[in-house]
Amino acid sequence: MQHERPGIELSGRPLGFAEMVTIGAGKARISASPTGMARIAIAREIVEDAIAAGTPVYGSTTGVGAMKDVEWSADELDTFNLGLVRAHHFGTGTPFSCNVVRNAMAIRVNTALTGQVGCTPELIEAYIRMLEADLIPVVRRTGSIGCADIGLMGQIGAVLTGVGEAVYRGNRMQAADAFRAAGLEPVRMAPRDSLASLSVNAVSFAAAAETTRNAAASIRILLATGMMASGALGASRDPWKAVRHVGTAREALIGAWLCNASDEWDWPVATHVQDPLSLRMIAQVFGAVIENLLSTGHKILAATGRSDDNPVVVEGRVMTSGGSLPLDVTILLESAALCMAHAARNAFNRCVILGNGQRRDLPVNLVPPGRIATGFGPIIKLAGEIFSRVLSMSGPVSAQSLVVAAGLEDEAAFLPLVIERFERQMQALKRLAALEALLSAQAIDILGDEPKGVAGMLYDVVRKHAAFYTVDRPLSAEVEAIEEELGSDTFLAKLTEQVPIASFDDFFALGSPEPIEERLAS
Repeated sequence: MQHERPGIELSGRPLGFAEMVTIGAGKARISASPTGMARIAIAREIVEDAIAAGTPVYGSTTGVGAMKDVEWSADELDTFNLGLVRAHHFGTGTPFSCNVVRNAMAIRVNTALTGQVGCTPELIEAYIRMLEADLIPVVRRTGSIGCADIGLMGQIGAVLTGVGEAVYRGNRMQAADAFRAAGLEPVRMAPRDSLASLSVNAVSFAAAAETTRNAAASIRILLATGMMASGALGASRDPWKAVRHVGTAREALIGAWLCNASDEWDWPVATHVQDPLSLRMIAQVFGAVIENLLSTGHKILAATGRSDDNPVVVEGRVMTSGGSLPLDVTILLESAALCMAHAARNAFNRCVILGNGQRRDLPVNLVPPGRIATGFGPIIKLAGEIFSRVLSMSGPVSAQSLVVAAGLEDEAAFLPLVIERFERQMQALKRLAALEALLSAQAIDILGDEPKGVAGMLYDVVRKHAAFYTVDRPLSAEVEAIEEELGSDTFLAKLTEQVPIASFDDFFALGSPEPIEERLAS
């Protein structure tokens, strides 16, 4: 049975993660609010009055960057505006997913609906028609220094004019062919439309939203494997109970989750007064991580509802702006990358303890008694490599120096690079969670424990793909299979339903598509 796509009316207000999940998947009918379109018309009139009065308007009647002082005549404007957007189709490399590009287009529409851009209503209608037809530009991901995504948004803008590449009905093709197949016409770039279609950070904000949501999912899985490892190691749950009274609000939230998630398990306590810090301080580590992710997520969402254009229309005038520097989002994402390194170290430390033979009389390398094997010693080195990989991508890059455009442009945030490094951290964390679950399952079986609840769910996934280790064997494919299932939407949905962290899960719209659509409807 087919379901009608939910309608999402953009109005200039910030988007939510549930909305972006739905838009990104191509499951929403996008429209623009009448009030927002009225604001666009008012701003456009102000821009046209300025042009008619002979007032230079940056990027509309003048060149851009180092050519800002070159003014174009009325007869040259069409050629200039068409050339401007096509000149900025210079991105290279692997393309972003269509999910990211759909959301980038929706963000561009949404920020224009604030009435502070000055583009034509026809440009916004063209974006919406493309989204409705699911004609999605191919946007290669290397092309922005994080001070307006000119080389990224320029690829979308160029497709609007009929050049470049697009994906239509799952097929990648030339933009002109995609327009013909969809029954659409390319867009004529009026003055201001060209710059409005390329000089914003919409692709970066869309990619940042997707990556931060993925980070939230990865942290949920890693928190669960941390609880499983703690049980296998016989850790005391007292620190988790204590933090609910003496910790920060986020630490208390994680402490409560750890207790709730482990309640069904007949918890095997083997502690001696104090446990290693990587067991005692899970709530503190993950409390700090989710605090940062929530702050980062809120900052990204705020960016989807404000104009970062240059120039802007405010106070009835066209004014130059410095709003194209997304430093607030960038710095929080760099902080999030550092948080990921702390989470990775926390998990790696537990992997080491699981294999060092110091807890609950577990054998070294988790080799069962009486067996001749090397065991898990080598794979614990992989856990160390993964931690080092995550740590290596946690250093800040946003403050490095770069001067371009004849010295006129000497600030940048490097947001796309920060996002790319953050994405690679997420991939590494998922593998680390798989390793921690694998080691924990081996320890559980050696000791004869019977995990229940969340730990039981994790154990079942491990044993679905990897048998109890008695004889040395290749583990690469097994680890990858565990990683894939633990990282799936299906498992995440089960986890968030079994023991939710409501304020976190709902904000990031984690879980299966059905609850996400229910959140969107409510």
